[in-house]
Amino acid sequence: MVFPLYDDNPFKRARVPFVTWGLLVLSVVIFLYQVGVSEVATKAILASFGATPAAVLHNVPQIGQVPPEVTLVTYMFLHGGWEHIIGNMVYLWVFGDDIEDALGPVRFIVFYLAVGIAAAVGFAALNPQSTTPLVGASGSISGILAAYLLLRPCAKVSIFFFRMIVRVRAYWVIGGWILLQLFYIASQTSDGVAYSAHGAGLVAGALLFLIMRPAGVQLLECAEQPGEGVSAS
Repeated sequence: MVFPLYDDNPFKRARVPFVTWGLLVLSVVIFLYQVGVSEVATKAILASFGATPAAVLHNVPQIGQVPPEVTLVTYMFLHGGWEHIIGNMVYLWVFGDDIEDALGPVRFIVFYLAVGIAAAVGFAALNPQSTTPLVGASGSISGILAAYLLLRPCAKVSIFFFRMIVRVRAYWVIGGWILLQLFYIASQTSDGVAYSAHGAGLVAGALLFLIMRPAGVQLLECAEQPGEGVSAS
């Protein structure tokens, strides 16, 4: 089991990551509402506000009261269970604030939503007849991971790894995660996880970060920080 806890790389501009925190709080509040209503109501919410590929591509009539184009945004704030939202929010918490720091709050929210939309469209294109709604922030967070890898591949990240807390370079954590997604995509694993949405989010995140990053934001930063070293506990 590999689970990121926090990264040690300091911010450059020391901004408070209000957008990252806001996205996290909004996602959690919506999820708590989901689990607080009946099972029938939850299924109706997921069907109406999730991004259903066949509906997005207009291969079937509109599902529910929400236009399919709108679900390309709303799906990001829905989750299928506790494990789903905890995993996504931890990755957003650890890596999102750094990308917000690099892009600035306005560009970051545009980046987050645009990557999420691209991930859903990519998933729909590969599954055009699917009537199963896509939900979750994983597409956007995949884009954040791609951006982080371009920005600070050598930053130290503390991870929970087989009952230990270990500090490793970001390229090991994120690179390993990317390879795992590629394996699942290539093997056409069918376990209910939208790996192709992760792949589309990674590509969109890398391209958009290269386009949107402000002048002066350095790529592939690997300078050692004072006092940095290898440690495990």
